[in-house]
Amino acid sequence: MSTDAIKEAFRATEKEFLHIVKESWIKHPKIASVGSCCLVGVIADNALYVANLGDSRAVLGHRGPNGRGVVAERLSNDHNVSDEAVRNELTEQHPDDPRIVVFAKGAWRVKGIIQVSRSIGDVYLKKPDFGRDPLFRQHVCSVTLKRAVISAEPSIKVRQIQQQDLFVIFASDGLWELLTDKAAVDIVFKNPRAGIAKRLVRAALSEAARRRDMRYTDMQRIERGKKRQFHDDITVVVVYLDKHKHGEQPKLSNLNSFRFTNVPVDIFSGDSDEPQHHHHRLNLQPTLL
Repeated sequence: MSTDAIKEAFRATEKEFLHIVKESWIKHPKIASVGSCCLVGVIADNALYVANLGDSRAVLGHRGPNGRGVVAERLSNDHNVSDEAVRNELTEQHPDDPRIVVFAKGAWRVKGIIQVSRSIGDVYLKKPDFGRDPLFRQHVCSVTLKRAVISAEPSIKVRQIQQQDLFVIFASDGLWELLTDKAAVDIVFKNPRAGIAKRLVRAALSEAARRRDMRYTDMQRIERGKKRQFHDDITVVVVYLDKHKHGEQPKLSNLNSFRFTNVPVDIFSGDSDEPQHHHHRLNLQPTLL
């Protein structure tokens, strides 16, 4: 395993999606505005590789000083222009475009459209020819570009797994908009493993309800098509790192002994005030090598 191999996998994914768009966009123009964040975790040779596009996030929980409590360590970079550093990065990359980042609909957005600066897809923000086509301008978006304004280049972090490392939370931005990194790792640390991803989702929804002066049960009763007005989509995977301590490597024939907790039923709502092209989800399967 290497960072180059991961980058090549991202390039292949982007290339294949671009091919699909080119083959079908005349009949289905909106496919050129479809995009997704992507968060990948790979464990190989006692090292943890985390690659990210967009604003999903991986957070490690490890034991604190003297083995007490738990400490949150962020393992990914958020590619979201709400972050001043990301806005500055785009501004430096596009010195001839004073409107590369615009504050619109209550948030900073690339060209006033989306908040993420990197993604799989969103081809029309990478290939200016789409924005110039009358069909696309009529049915999807009228923004014209001189060159690509977002990319599919992942940020990758590699970390050797240490004795004090306990677990990693992989989650879409819907969770992190409602829970801090520290709050999330505390929940995982203090509760049983069974159903832990669902517990994190419930904690986030409870916080969303509190911010609206609602009860959790009231939030549950909101129609699926209206939930996006109250919270973003939330997907969570928790990976425990026990089997990688002392250099022990899991065997593919014995994956059931590796105690990771998968995602609960998806609570994403399709109706939203956000642009319809960027309903992203995190679809992550822990990979063991």
